[in-house]
Amino acid sequence: MQQSTEPIWSPGPEAEHSQLAAFARKAGDLAGRDLSDYADLLAWSTTELEQFWELVWQHFDVRSATPYTQVLSGRGMPGADWFTGATLSYVEHALRGPAEARAVVETNEAGDSVTTTLGQLRSEVAAVAAALRGLGVQQGDRVVGYLPNTRVSLVAFLATASLGATWSACGQDYGPAAATDRFAQLRPTVLVAADGYRFSGTTVDRRDAAAELAAGLPTLRAVVHVDHVGAGEPAPLAGGVRTLAWAQALATTDAEGNPHPLDVVDVAFDHPLWVLFSSGTTGKPKGIVHSHGGVLLVHLAALGLQLDLGPDDTFFWYTNTNWMMWNLTVAGLLVGSAVVLHDGSPVFPSPDTLWQVVEREGVTVFGLSPGYLLACEKAGLVPGRQHDLSALRTIGSTGSTLHLSAYGYVHDAVSERVQLVSTSGGTDVACAFVGGAPTVPVHVGEIPAAALGVALDAYGPEGQSLRGEVGELVVTEPMPSMPVFFWDDEDGSRYRAAYFDTYPGVWRHGDWITLTDRGSVVVHGRSDSTLNRNGVRLGSADIYEVVEAFEEVAEALVIGAEMPDGSYWMPMFLVLAEGATLDDDLRARIVAALRRDASPRHVPSELIPVAAIPHTRTGKKLEVPVKRVLQGADPGTALSLGAVDDPSLIDQFVRLGAERRAATANP
Repeated sequence: MQQSTEPIWSPGPEAEHSQLAAFARKAGDLAGRDLSDYADLLAWSTTELEQFWELVWQHFDVRSATPYTQVLSGRGMPGADWFTGATLSYVEHALRGPAEARAVVETNEAGDSVTTTLGQLRSEVAAVAAALRGLGVQQGDRVVGYLPNTRVSLVAFLATASLGATWSACGQDYGPAAATDRFAQLRPTVLVAADGYRFSGTTVDRRDAAAELAAGLPTLRAVVHVDHVGAGEPAPLAGGVRTLAWAQALATTDAEGNPHPLDVVDVAFDHPLWVLFSSGTTGKPKGIVHSHGGVLLVHLAALGLQLDLGPDDTFFWYTNTNWMMWNLTVAGLLVGSAVVLHDGSPVFPSPDTLWQVVEREGVTVFGLSPGYLLACEKAGLVPGRQHDLSALRTIGSTGSTLHLSAYGYVHDAVSERVQLVSTSGGTDVACAFVGGAPTVPVHVGEIPAAALGVALDAYGPEGQSLRGEVGELVVTEPMPSMPVFFWDDEDGSRYRAAYFDTYPGVWRHGDWITLTDRGSVVVHGRSDSTLNRNGVRLGSADIYEVVEAFEEVAEALVIGAEMPDGSYWMPMFLVLAEGATLDDDLRARIVAALRRDASPRHVPSELIPVAAIPHTRTGKKLEVPVKRVLQGADPGTALSLGAVDDPSLIDQFVRLGAERRAATANP
């Protein structure tokens, strides 16, 4: 991809008043030199790790019941020990602030909006914490949630963490078997489950699914039932498991009938806060354990410095409880921002739905997926003219590579003053490795910079550092939010194999990137799904950029599969827009565009129309599992069908793969 020479967005004078600018001045005082330039600040933050993270601690007034004796003990990976001796609680920092401050805004497809103040949120967390304690939850236990994206999920998480217990959740679009695959590993004490959820105007009753999930968790002592959609009485549970209605938990009082005070348990810096799970598409989902202190510090830096969020802001990232972006969204509370939780489809009753929320709630930082932004563009929406978006200053995008057209679309259809920033990170670290900053310009097709504290590099096959060339995304110094451990991985072997086998002592993330000479980053896709044609590596993201720009194409999936006869098959599967057909004209235009805007090597072997493309529950295309199925792998071993948004879609690829193998075997 050719770099753009002029930025499409540049910082204005207000950048000098950002938290990042103030932080840079403090860092400069420590370093004894000017660190106002972001590149200089980034270099300092990754070479002087102890000073940087200690300054983050001080800048955001992190409080600990017992002081730390050392910021970082050992810089090896894995095994770095952060803020040795400190005891603290994520929850204390999430719930501090004035009682009257707006804390949570719940919205839904119907356009309803419910606001909760920080004082009300504290009271609800205190009540539910007392109820959980009454159900036997203690420090070190696990509480799990089978819940949609509402305030209930947030309150249940904070109440759990306030006790020193560990939280994990998934959305109710997961079937009970897929949810059990995750939660049974944790041996939870309590399950919090809603009666159902609403999506695209449909109410989905999940009472039976919740009961089946509970039956698959033999360690449960109790289930807390949430009346979310008014489905009726919960399905009966197996004997011995207590039940409690969410409304009863909220009404919990002490022996004298007084509301419970919020009594937060301080825990060690590395005490487990939550367990996030890998997608599980290629095997049993991995339970990735993150700590109170690591998450707290990294999210303070990510939201307060990179996004400049503070008490005057409203933070809305469209997500669900399956995705780590939910965890990042609720972290808006750490910096005093109000957080918006939207329950439902982003495009029902229209693609304009989320923009209505942005206007109504005065959202200042709005997060979305590239697919949603592309849908808005194809629908001809002009949000900047159709809504009052005067409060909006930043749009964040993650989940996949941002289309080039999105930059011009936001500039023209939203506002030229709004910063559009693509970010990339992962469940593995619960944050972004690369993203934007209020003092860094944005160039089309590029992520502006590595995040502060992230020692990012691109490595070649021999571990050599690359610039201007495609390489593996690596991190060469530890970060506080790197996993404490994987669940049920006593010797740490699975953890080491996941990140450190390729380059010992260096984190290999599995993304394929280019670092430019100005410090920006281009993400080409997952390195484990790299297309390798005649020895030349190609990025699937570069192909999607061209093909999904066609109005006739709703979505594309490209696979490079080595076939049994030794041939290399690179088909592209196309989901066509309503009314479109894959005729000779469209085929020719797609091929010509790929030759012109990418290269002849990027032209697929075949263009094949399909009804839909399978994704993980967090919306990522299943490139590697589909490749394995096309090569003839049994779908039951190639992927976990319960982790797929529509498992029935796999059948079409089983059939296509069989046809291709038969054709090559009998030319």
